[in-house]
Parts: sequence; C-alpha cells; structure tokens
Amino acid sequence: MAQRPLDGKIVLDLTTALAGPYATLLLAGLGARVIKIENPERGGDAARNNSPYVTRDGLSVRRTSDEDMSVSMLARGRNKESITLDLKNPAGREVFFDLVAHADIVVENYSAGVTARLGIDHAAVAAVNPAVVYTSISGFGSQGGPGTGKAMDTIIQALSGVMMTAGGPGDPPVRFGLPIGDLLAPLFAVIGTLSAVIQAGQTGRGQHVDVSMLGALTSLVAAEPFDAFEMIGLPIRTGDMVPRLAPFGIFAAVDGHFAICGPTDPFAHGVLTAIGRPDLITDPRFEKRDGRVHHADELHAMIAQWAADKPVAKVIAELEHHGAPCAEVRAPHAAVRDPLVRQRGEVVPLRHPSYGDIVELWGSGLPITMSDSDTGLDRPAPALGAHNHEVLAGLLGYDAARIATLSESKVL
Repeated sequence: MAQRPLDGKIVLDLTTALAGPYATLLLAGLGARVIKIENPERGGDAARNNSPYVTRDGLSVRRTSDEDMSVSMLARGRNKESITLDLKNPAGREVFFDLVAHADIVVENYSAGVTARLGIDHAAVAAVNPAVVYTSISGFGSQGGPGTGKAMDTIIQALSGVMMTAGGPGDPPVRFGLPIGDLLAPLFAVIGTLSAVIQAGQTGRGQHVDVSMLGALTSLVAAEPFDAFEMIGLPIRTGDMVPRLAPFGIFAAVDGHFAICGPTDPFAHGVLTAIGRPDLITDPRFEKRDGRVHHADELHAMIAQWAADKPVAKVIAELEHHGAPCAEVRAPHAAVRDPLVRQRGEVVPLRHPSYGDIVELWGSGLPITMSDSDTGLDRPAPALGAHNHEVLAGLLGYDAARIATLSESKVL
C-alpha cells in the first residue's frame, strides 16, 4: 500500500454527531491515526444511537443487541480507533493530556465554553504540547451565539439565508434535505487544520482553528450575489429555472425528470437540434444567448412538450447525441450505486465490524484521488471503547494494573 499523506499524524477526536466526526473521517481517510475519545456514561458518540441499526438479521429500527451498530456510526466511525474516557474526572483528564503529548491535532465540536469548563480548551492543550493544532467546529464560533447558542443543521440553514434561495417565488422556505450546514463546516475545518499543520511544521507552534457552521454556510450564500439581484429586481428564488440562462432547468419525461444546462450557443443549438427544431438555430429569438433568455418561456415550453411522452433514457440519448449537457435526475439510492463513483472510491461499501456485509449499504468515500499517495476509508467503525487497551498500553505505555484501576473507577 502506498503511503498516505497524513501517515504518522495522530488526531485526538473529541467530536460527536455529524459535523465534527465528518472532519475527522476525512483526516482518517488521508491516513491520520484518529483516536476517538468517547464518553462512557452516555454511550459514546450520539451517532451510535441514530436509528436505523445494522443487526445480525439485517436493518432494524431498534437495536437488538450490544453488537448492533447504527448506520450513522458505521459511516462516520470508519478508520478510527475508539477509547472511552470520562473527561469530567481528573484521572480522565490526566489520560487525555498524556495523549495530547503524543498528538498533532485535536478536533472538538462542543458548544462554546464547554472545553474551558472541562479544562481541555486550546490554552490547556497548548500548555502541554505547544505544537498541537486545536480545531473547533461549532454552530456560531468559539465566542458563542444567539439564544441558547445550540446549533443544529436546520437552525443554521434558517439563519444563513440558504432556505430562501431554493424553491419558487412565494414558496415557503425550503430546507435542503442534505444537512449542508453540518457537512460544509468540516470541509473548511479540514482546510484550516491542514494549513495550520503545515505552518506548525515550519514554526514548531500550533494554533487554534475556529470554524463556525453559520459562517461557513453564509459565506457560500454570499458567494452568489443574491443581494445584488434583489437590489435590481431580479428574482432570488427561481424554482427549476434560472432567468439568466436558457435553455436551463429541470423537465419532466414520461418516467422521471432530467436536467439541461445549455447556456452557450453551441450547447443551446444542440438542444434545438435534439428536439427537432434545427430551423430555430438561425432564428433571432434563439440564435444568441440574450435572445434565448428573453424568449426563455417559449423555449422551455418547446422542450417540455418534446419530452413529455418520452422515457428519460431516450431524452438523454438524444440530447447527448447532439452535444447538449444533460443528466437524469436520480434518487440517492441510484446515485450512490453509480459505477463511476464506486470505481473511483468516492462511494464505498459499509461493513459492520462483526457482521460484515450483511446489508448492502454505501457510504461516502474520500473523493480525492492523488497520483502518488493512497487515500481511502477501508476499516470498519469500531465498537465503543474497542481500542482502550491498544491505545493506553501501546501508545502511552500504561501497565495492566493502571488500566484496570481506570476501568474499575469508571474513568474508562
């Protein structure tokens, strides 16, 4: 196996739920040794209690045995080691700081102020190991936020403005089905973390990387000039179409839907040819982009009428034959089984650590292909505390008596 980019780096993972665990999942896929520190009293990561579960008999809404594992954990826990540690206990914090002495990165997604109350914040970690990069992912940033300061993906979507960019004029707000707030912040967190690791390699000093879910999502809303559109009277919410582009949008076929994006003249002319109207290529209404935009309703009505009685496969074949960018609108079940993304390791099978491939399930891979490095998520998620002995004895050198004492006192 080729070397992975983060081989030799140790990450202490204090995260739970989705945003934090997705960040550490990416670091694990890049080769870091990720040691997931879980609360023994609460049954570990909250994702361990997300229904449905993989059981010995297949998928179930309810857990049937201690070995059963949630699909969420099967996906988010891959390539990680799990230890249990009570960080409210002074003996637990002592173990944590022993781990910090060996670590390169710490990632946490507690609510603002919690790490300071526990005595495991950036200042405390830096005092033990000044080279550590300490990454925080929270709803509003380390200074805290409005109201309760608690942040769920739906709350972040609501505050970011993104809910008012989808749907049509006059529609109620649209919540994106994908938890984009939870998944976007960890991408920025990993970028910041790896940048800080590079700098730490030059200076010997780590730093605090602070990423908020609200800031990450709102920054992308601001990447498209919606406020400028509103100022000059352009609609912000345009449903399946974009008024500045034609032909463009989502259309119905007899057995499904398809998308077209043909903003350039050659692409648009391919659409006109595919729908049997090559005569319109030289028509002043449709020859150039401005004319097509001005007559978009007429153009889109022709496309809709042409496709209405055809199967999606035939529509796609005709459009592609004439060089028009198009795609079937697929359900997630079909999309994650695309041979292309499977071949590239961008979507990979999920395996239960005990039951194996008892259910056909697919999870995110690492969508980064590198010419001279290996990447990937190829080890199943661990059971809670599965690596207690391996980490404490192997990495920290604790003897059996000390580990037994920690276990008996419920630190582990």
